Amino acid sequence: MTRPAPEDPRAARTRARLREALLAECAERPLEEVGVAALVRRAGVGRATFYVHYDGLEALAVDACADVVREAVEALHSWTGRPDPVHAPPALAEFFASLAPHAGLYRELLTPGGGGPLGRVLHRDLRAYSLRERERAGAADAALVASAVAATFAGVLADWLHGLLDGDAARIADEVWQLLVALHASR
Repeated sequence: MTRPAPEDPRAARTRARLREALLAECAERPLEEVGVAALVRRAGVGRATFYVHYDGLEALAVDACADVVREAVEALHSWTGRPDPVHAPPALAEFFASLAPHAGLYRELLTPGGGGPLGRVLHRDLRAYSLRERERAGAADAALVASAVAATFAGVLADWLHGLLDGDAARIADEVWQLLVALHASR
């Protein structure tokens, strides 16, 4: 078995600076109005360096928002023991509340219904985690339920960010949690 090569610390620092610069730019204007020139100036790197690491601004934006995907997966799986069927784990409500500072960027990358580049990453990662957990538990129709869980969560999250669903972070966390618990119990 081979191990992946360790990441070059300089490359990791450069990507971190580019992600931070993008989030700062997107706090001031929509992604579609952010230019590579302003971004690299803010990050303190050259334009060629940007393209060594990313194919374009959307790829950087998805990378910058990838932590949101990890946080969502962790929040959904933060309970232990038997899940409360009505109230979401506190980490899930905290996750929804944490989206506010960059909600505009998330809306650009996560289209209604859960599509878009960030939606694809969220669906892929959440489905993989859910599938592993269900297979480990020996659950019937693990792949079907894992797909349904990923699609449900991504869709509800996206629709809430786009204002298609009412409710504050705590309410939407409880509502999506109830849907997910029902999906897990149905099979």
